[in-house]
Order: sequence, then structure tokens, then C-alpha cells
Amino acid sequence: MGWFVTEFGRQPWIVWQVMRVSEAATPQDGGGPVPAAPVIGLHRLNGGSSAAASGTQFPGQTAQGREGAWCRLTQLPPASFFSGIAAYAIFGGADFGAGFWDAFAFGPRRDEVREAFFKAMGPVWETNHVWLILVLVTLWTNFPPAFSAIFINLYLPLTVALVGVVFRGAAFAFRHYGYEAGAELPATGLIFSVASIVTPFAMGVAVGAVAGGHIEPDRTPGMFEAWLRPFPLLCGLIGVATSAFLTPFYMLIRSVGALRSDFRRLGFAASVALGSLTALAIPVAMWDAPEFANGLRDPVAMAIIAAAVTFGLLSLLVLWLRRDFLAPLAAAATVVALLAGWASAQYPFVLLPALELEEAAAGSATQEAFLIAMAAGALILVPSLLWLFRLFAGARPEEV
Repeated sequence: MGWFVTEFGRQPWIVWQVMRVSEAATPQDGGGPVPAAPVIGLHRLNGGSSAAASGTQFPGQTAQGREGAWCRLTQLPPASFFSGIAAYAIFGGADFGAGFWDAFAFGPRRDEVREAFFKAMGPVWETNHVWLILVLVTLWTNFPPAFSAIFINLYLPLTVALVGVVFRGAAFAFRHYGYEAGAELPATGLIFSVASIVTPFAMGVAVGAVAGGHIEPDRTPGMFEAWLRPFPLLCGLIGVATSAFLTPFYMLIRSVGALRSDFRRLGFAASVALGSLTALAIPVAMWDAPEFANGLRDPVAMAIIAAAVTFGLLSLLVLWLRRDFLAPLAAAATVVALLAGWASAQYPFVLLPALELEEAAAGSATQEAFLIAMAAGALILVPSLLWLFRLFAGARPEEV
């Protein structure tokens, strides 16, 4: 926490009053302090992409082949970035939604609904922030100019999101262990709920500011200039609605009887709210984010958005027909398609309309080292997460 405060406090300087962050965050086109053997191995696997960057030609390679291999390599970090955002949305978003419904659950069994949310997220809530770490590491390693511009322009909403994550986690932990000991601390439920709403709102605002074309990489704006606008604020509301949408769908397979009917009712309400806000985003984008609105007219983006609408309607049909075993999959597919539509409308820009992915990309050696590290980490992380979810999937609430 102190490190973040220090880094934000000295912006835009990396060396105080000597060098700005934007001046220091330059792409690395040559080699770096990277182990040689794995990098050379990856060179060979993807066709010698670093040779293309440095002008060296391996035997049997053509210039066209080297260029094509480098183009393929540069697509992998954006894919990692999107995968991290999607995973954090469908897993971490459901946890934020639990805090939303902890505040706004209604009906005669609202206390039982809150308790069910609390017990369901208990075993695995901390693991979901792994995906947020993946997003941040991917951004600052592979696209340093974009990372610099985003954190300079959006330091206030991103700081709010960070503080929200910390306070939400602390409140949940105190509430969890206080509940077990029979000595709950006052206001932990309120802090948990407020932080669970504020955090996805701040994250959605940041995404809206990036997509809306309100960030200028070479200029330091005012504190509110980049995000205190209609489109980013609406995206903040969409972030909250997305979290509230996922949670009741996931809870349908973890509940029975009247409580399951309550979650079904919450699912209907959240579906209507999310559908209304995303539909409203189109005219608001035409007014406040014209570059993004133009991207939505791309045939690929339109097809993905149509898929998102289809999945959303399918989610409602699943609720109506009481096919509860399909509910989590339908809700997750809706959110992933919604995010894919945003990414497709923004592609190939990392910051609309000023900075494309290739312009912001770090050098080939950096990207290759990142991909090696990510692959090695995935060999440990993915099986561990699968085992964790499998371990607790069948556990009774009192066992977790």
C-alpha cells in the first residue's frame, strides 16, 4: 500500500523533477538481462522473431517469414491481457456481486440469502485476485507506454479500486473469523458491501476512460479530466451491474428450495439492469466516445455483440425454464462476450485513438521472456486452482 502511495504521489516523475515516466517508459528493441537459452529456444519455436527485430537472419528464413512470426508473437500478450480481464470478471466479479446483494438483497429470506453468499465465497475469494495481478503484469511488462499513460490519467479511480480491494478483503476476513468465534466486529458487513460496490465501479470507470478515447499519452491531465465524463461513469455502473448479474446465476447450483427461487428472482432483476445499461452505452458512446462508437460498427464487433445479446437472452431463458445447471455457464458466456465486444471495438488500439498495440509494445526479448515466465507459472498455477475449486466444490458450508 505504501509503495502504491509513493508511486502515485510522485507522478509524473520517475526521477523527481529530472525525468518523467513517459520519457523513461520506452520500448526495448534489443536484448536485455534475459536467460539466453530459453529465449533462443522460443526464437526457434516462433520463427526467430527477435532476429527480425534485430536484423539477424537465421538460415532458411525469409524476411516475410520473420515479419509474420513477429506479428504472431505480438498477439500473445494482448490475448493474455484479455484472458486475465475475462477471468477476473467472471470469478472476481461474482465475489463483488456477493457484496452488492449483501447490501441490496430483498424479500422475506434476505438474511438467508446474505448468509449463503458469505459461505459460498469463503474458501476461494482471495484466489480471484490472481487474475488482476496477471492483467497488471501483462500491461506494464508488454505495453509500458500504455501503462504509464493509464496510471497517470486514472490514478484517482485506480487508487479507489485498490483501497476498495484492501478494505473489502479485510472486512470479509474480520467478518468470517468473527462469525466463527461469535464475536463479529461492528460495521464489517457495511464496509464489505460498500467496498464491493465502489471497487467494480472504479474499475469500470477506468475501462470506460481507456475505451472512450479520453487518455492522451503525452499529456498530464487534471485529476478528473480523463474519467469524470458520461461514458466512463456509465461503464462504472456496467461494472457494478455485471458483478450483480453473475452472482445469483452462480448461486443457483449452490442452493435448494425457496432460497433457489430467491436467487432466480435476483437473477431476473440483475439481467434487466445489465441489459438496460449496456443498451444505453451505445448512444452515450456516440455522444461522448465517438471513436469507440465507430469501432462498434465493425462487422466482427457487431457479430460479437450479437452473440452477447444472444447469451443474455439465453440466460433469461435458462431462468424461466429452471435449467439451473446451465445458469453459471450462460451468465459467464454473456459477460465474456460483452468484454470481447469491447475489445473488438477498440482493436488494434490500446488507447483510443492515439496509441496502437504495436506502437506501445515492448521489444521482442521482453515479450518472449514474459511468455516464458507466464507459461512456467501456468504449469503451477492452473493445476493448483483447479484442485482448489474441485476440493471445495462439493464441500458443505459448515466444512469451509
